[in-house]
Amino acid sequence: MSAAELSRLLVTRTRSAHLTLTERLISEHLTHKGHAADKSEVAAWNNSIPVVIQALLDCGLDEVEVQVEVDLPHTNSAVDLVLCGRRPGTGADSYLAIELKQVRHATVDPRCPIAVDLGFGEGKNKLHPVRQVQRYCEYMVRYLPHLRDGANELTGVVLLHNARDADVEALFDLPETEHGFLYTLDDMDRFRRVLTSKFTSASGKAAARAMEQARCDPLLKVTDVARQRSVVGGGLTLLDEQYMAFDRIIRHLEKTSPRTGFDVGLFQDADTVPAAEPGRKRVYILRGGPGSGKSAVALELQRALGLQGREAVLASGSHAYTETLREIMAGTARAGQTSRKLKAARKMYRYFNSFSDTEPDSLDVLICDEAHRMRRSSTHRYMPKELRDDDRPQATELIRAARVPIFLLDDHQSIRPDEVGSAAYLKDLAEQNGCTVEVTDLEGTFRAGGSKRYQRWVWQLLGLGHSDPVAWRPDSRTTLTVADSPEQMETFIRARGHEGATARITAGFCWPWSNPKEEQLVDDVRIGDWRRPWNVKPEHSVPDAPRSDLWSTDSRGIGQIGCVYTAQTFEYDWNGVIIGPDLLFRNGEFMVDRTASRDPAFRGTVDDATVRRCIRNAYHVLLTRGVVGTVVYAVDPETHNALRRLIPGSIGMQQYNGEPAKLTAEGAHLPPAYRRRPR
Repeated sequence: MSAAELSRLLVTRTRSAHLTLTERLISEHLTHKGHAADKSEVAAWNNSIPVVIQALLDCGLDEVEVQVEVDLPHTNSAVDLVLCGRRPGTGADSYLAIELKQVRHATVDPRCPIAVDLGFGEGKNKLHPVRQVQRYCEYMVRYLPHLRDGANELTGVVLLHNARDADVEALFDLPETEHGFLYTLDDMDRFRRVLTSKFTSASGKAAARAMEQARCDPLLKVTDVARQRSVVGGGLTLLDEQYMAFDRIIRHLEKTSPRTGFDVGLFQDADTVPAAEPGRKRVYILRGGPGSGKSAVALELQRALGLQGREAVLASGSHAYTETLREIMAGTARAGQTSRKLKAARKMYRYFNSFSDTEPDSLDVLICDEAHRMRRSSTHRYMPKELRDDDRPQATELIRAARVPIFLLDDHQSIRPDEVGSAAYLKDLAEQNGCTVEVTDLEGTFRAGGSKRYQRWVWQLLGLGHSDPVAWRPDSRTTLTVADSPEQMETFIRARGHEGATARITAGFCWPWSNPKEEQLVDDVRIGDWRRPWNVKPEHSVPDAPRSDLWSTDSRGIGQIGCVYTAQTFEYDWNGVIIGPDLLFRNGEFMVDRTASRDPAFRGTVDDATVRRCIRNAYHVLLTRGVVGTVVYAVDPETHNALRRLIPGSIGMQQYNGEPAKLTAEGAHLPPAYRRRPR
């Protein structure tokens, strides 16, 4: 609405503690996010928004449009306000992003100038509000071409309308930019001058409409970040907790670890590495759910440190992830340099079990991504006898190998019985080795359109939390729908692929996985008359099909069914998931039937509780790969009917504006067999 329209809502109804505007926002929040707004959000709407509206009215800018809680593309983060209008002189679209804070006092953490205590008594530092709005603006410019087309269309400010300069003095030490200025109660005249410099009295409806309808660039995937590792300004724009964790680690390194001056991928010998400064080793643990940006932080750390000339090795327990990163790096080689580049890639991207003979503190930084896949020990059948030690934890080898070990993990993504990586396990082990530990929770999400509701729904569906499965309530961020058959799912997924989206089908490990026959994949996944092959096994290669480690990123992967081991870590726009008979819906909840699993990891004496944990975690991984949407199908009829009751969306033929009908995810809620009524 315009400032004038909103001003008429700045009244309090009888028997209400909130403004009419706040009441509407409370209702909209519940509708779109599926849960009630917290007290701090309600207080901000009630107390802070009127300050901005009044400032606009004081400046004669009644027709400037005000957008509230503007979502950042692909994430669950939002800008408090975006003002939309016309720029003086040119008449071009003009935008002002505003972060509103009700703080009266603020202090900066002496260890990190972007970590601040805003005086709310939570005992938890927040990202400096100026840096917060700067990152938000950078993110908007990155993903909204509409804002890149004109010079300086978007400006960002923070308004602390309750605070005096003297009470938040430390916040002014952070340099301001066009994407981040700081104003307090003492600066209201300056804030009003910003408004008049950005906007004319003309209507802002056209600019607001352009913002709402702006095309959104696709989300950068993990592999996109890896390809940009050597580009200044490449990678992802980290937000909120991601950026705080990244900055804390970089600053710790600057203070405690001298630069090695290494050439990317050509590391120094252990005996030439300068000694670390005395003191207890600090271990960083970054914990977050699917799509929280763990791998983005890992790759951005490695990229930033590499540009500084620092040695940063990235290790993982995932074959697909590690080999994909090696392939990307080797693909940047100049003519005649491929073997040299591949050798460097093997040193830069390594496996968790490759540090048994690494000298203590011989690495500057060791970034352990997918740390939930940590094994109990590194002993394996090909290991030399002198290095075998079943009692030495694999995590201990990783902690000892580097001056600064960093672990990124999700407590609910370990998928094999011998995978032990969790934040609690690593913290205890690091402290036993005399280290100090910092645990940071990454609470955002960059998948499923940034839908936190979808993330919670999957948790409830699989029984990973403490509540029963609930019906899915569409939230306009992501699409969740049910396919009537595997054939329909495949048709839909392939159609999305033909449109240029990345799209894959995965399934629970409930069918045998055969070796290729005569250089052809075997159609192992069989449901009725529908038959398709698994992705290629790691030790094999097949013409016209990608290697297993490239299944998620090679366009030919759409022709095979992926398993959890090839899908984990990666994401794609459209995600098809076949729930096998190892996960059944009975008596109001999902239960695990281990007898239906074909995963060789569960053979032998693995106890039932461990198998249940691994299978639930595997489906947790499979259901959270989609960036745009997810399509599900269950083999078991009772389970499929349960999904139909829980998920209102289905696939159907739709026709728009006389164009040929096509299969979409907005079809009628009943499967075709039930649409016709008998006469």
